[in-house]
Amino acid sequence: MKVLSNFVDWIDARFPLTKVWNEHLAQYYAPKNFNFWYFFGSLAMLVLVMQILTGIFLTMNYKPSATEAFSSVEYIMRDVNWGWLMRYMHSTGASAFFIVIYLHMFRGLLYGSYRQPRELLWIFGMLLYVALMAEAFMGYLLPWGQMSYWGAQVIISLFSAIPGIGEALSEWIRGDFVIADATLNRFFAFHVIAVPLILVALVFVHIVALHAVGSNNPDGIEIKKNKDANGIPLDGIPFHPYYSVKDIVGVIVFLILFSAVVFFLPEMDGWFLEKDNFIPADPLKTPEHIVPLWYFTPFYAILRAVPSKFGGVMAMGGAIVVLFLLPWLDRSPVKSIRYKGMLYKGILTVFILSFLALGYLGTQPATPILTNFARVFSIIYFLFFLLMPFYTKMDRTKPVPDRVTK
Repeated sequence: MKVLSNFVDWIDARFPLTKVWNEHLAQYYAPKNFNFWYFFGSLAMLVLVMQILTGIFLTMNYKPSATEAFSSVEYIMRDVNWGWLMRYMHSTGASAFFIVIYLHMFRGLLYGSYRQPRELLWIFGMLLYVALMAEAFMGYLLPWGQMSYWGAQVIISLFSAIPGIGEALSEWIRGDFVIADATLNRFFAFHVIAVPLILVALVFVHIVALHAVGSNNPDGIEIKKNKDANGIPLDGIPFHPYYSVKDIVGVIVFLILFSAVVFFLPEMDGWFLEKDNFIPADPLKTPEHIVPLWYFTPFYAILRAVPSKFGGVMAMGGAIVVLFLLPWLDRSPVKSIRYKGMLYKGILTVFILSFLALGYLGTQPATPILTNFARVFSIIYFLFFLLMPFYTKMDRTKPVPDRVTK
């Protein structure tokens, strides 16, 4: 033990190891009433690490070439030892990442985790979400299957709707007049190097911002307001070992479900891996129905709900931008849904149902009836945010206790 202690002292003299450990784990006091919804932050970290590790393995055998990309994926699946497992872990991990992130964001809506003093924390989280969408989109092209090729064709063509610079911007993104080898190479570079670096940097600042202001809790009460004589929050407990051990339970349950999908249903009946993507990309043969993967479909439905191409692009972009404004739209005197009234609870329920409906409609053909439904749900989506300053003030809230409850 003395040797270990001396070794730690040697490191501390050159790097603040003990200080970092104490500030961010052992002496970081989190609210004692965390519940199920607080698993998803740590699970997001777990999935990010899994995606990076499996991605490194896949790049060892992948060929970022229009003539070899599809066959190299087949080679990984059929001939590389455990290649099929790495590929399925990576493809399933992409969907798992978005499931965890969406639940993490929903937790923020439930308990007001975007409210003061956590506005910047929410902004960093939303930047992470946008970077994750970019990472998923670029990775989607890499298998060079039919849906990869034509999905990228549709998404990149949207940039051409921007007045003045649209056509030049689309050409710059493609690196060619059409989606070709240059497009695949640059998407590979961004997917493997540039965007992961941005993701890791944003995760770092997200955690730093979280530990600077402290974690929110289901009551929406700031535990730093009630401290003992030693400056320790009365309603807080050290993150380690209490929550670090508790998170292991969430990790085990997650890995059981994740493994069940990877080993028994990796394609998830086309939701995680589409059938058309097992066909090599063919620029001369358009798939009957082009849809993005499920985590993009709510915004894709909003895009298609607007008749004009430019209007659809603006609506789709606005659906993401409005999320950044959430901390300043909510005017409720309380943070947590525990103390909000039935008005907010009802409107939030309608919003969640509309988001799920948009996700489903984005997977369906754009028939006149379904397009009208998408327009209705798109209006509900935007009204949730635009009317928030009014209905959050009108809502009948309950008194918030001084101390956290169970």
